[in-house]
Amino acid sequence: MTTPHAQTTAPVPASQGSHFWVLTLELPGRAAMTQNGTYTPPTGTTRYDAFQAIRQYVTADHPEMERATTMFFALEANQF
Repeated sequence: MTTPHAQTTAPVPASQGSHFWVLTLELPGRAAMTQNGTYTPPTGTTRYDAFQAIRQYVTADHPEMERATTMFFALEANQF
C-alpha cells in the first residue's frame, strides 16, 4: 500500500557554484577570519579576478577586514 504523500525520489540539492573557495584574512595581533562558499566565475575570468571578487564579497560584510592580510586562498572545481 502506498501513501498519497510518499516520496519516491531523492530531494534535489540546492544549486551551487562551479567552484568552491576558502579565504582566510588576518589583521596581525588583532583578528582573523576564514570564510568559504561557492562561486561561478564568468567566462574569461582569471584566478586573480576570482580572488578579487571573492575578497570584495567577504570584506563587504566585514569592512573591518578590508586592509587585512590574505593568509590563505583556495579556489577549486566544485566536484567530488
